Amino acid sequence: MKLWKAVVSWLCLVVLAAASPVLAQQHTLQLWPNGNPEPSQVAGPEIDPSSEAERLRAGRPTHRITNVSHPTLGVYLPDPATNTGAAALVFPGGGYTRLAYQHEGTEVCTWLNSIGVSCGLVKYRVPEKQHYPESTENLEDAQQAMRLMRSHAAEWHIDPHRIGAIGFSAGGHLAAVLSAHADFQGKNVPPSAINARPDFQLIIYPGWLRGADGKVEPPVRPIADTPPTFLLQAENDTTAHVETSLVYFQALKDANVVAELHVFTEGGHGFGLRATELPISHWPALAETWLHTIHILGPTAAVGQR
Repeated sequence: MKLWKAVVSWLCLVVLAAASPVLAQQHTLQLWPNGNPEPSQVAGPEIDPSSEAERLRAGRPTHRITNVSHPTLGVYLPDPATNTGAAALVFPGGGYTRLAYQHEGTEVCTWLNSIGVSCGLVKYRVPEKQHYPESTENLEDAQQAMRLMRSHAAEWHIDPHRIGAIGFSAGGHLAAVLSAHADFQGKNVPPSAINARPDFQLIIYPGWLRGADGKVEPPVRPIADTPPTFLLQAENDTTAHVETSLVYFQALKDANVVAELHVFTEGGHGFGLRATELPISHWPALAETWLHTIHILGPTAAVGQR
């Protein structure tokens, strides 16, 4: 019954997204109002770098962003009548060179708000030639976004102990890095007493979690404190490859982290929440059910309790 309700909720989301793909953004906060911790390497204004072939996703237009030198947190709050108190940061993908800001960003916030979850859409710095540990800018942005969400929790009616991270592709890698290194201290970042660790993570068709040796990459290796994790990928993903999720899932189990893995035959890469004829398109219903399973949604209990 719970899964059926989740499917109905997902179908309502499809109708909502078709009618109004972008919700009103209640707050936009600069991650670093006093200036970035590192000098910006970005030249030029923010643009959409998509080729003509990339401007459609599942038959509908989409929008990407690059040249992000002023990272922000866009906050989307649900109807107060349906607010559950749960929240999630959203990290769009784009290979750390751009952000799939619509189909892996604002549309994700539409879905989260529809199930009573607040959304913090992170516009992190891109392009970056490298990622953690060679480059720390993206991790610093992710940490700062989580600290901002927690510092405003009372104002936005959010439970500070039920804030997770949802990442797609490179954003999935960033979520995993944040979960493994929430206590990282950037050289030029003022120390903070606010915890940056997510309380749960949804990692969708992630990249860079599997090393050349076939094992999980050391910078994202799960630890005992890694939060409950939901993984989803298509077997025919030729961009990130399904072994990425399989290896990370095994590492989660080895670390005794509560985890759930979904692998579908078809779906490719970069589908976001766009509805198609493929079964993988129904993944938001699976994710909502999982959020009940780990007690982020539904009756109060310890998060991730087996």
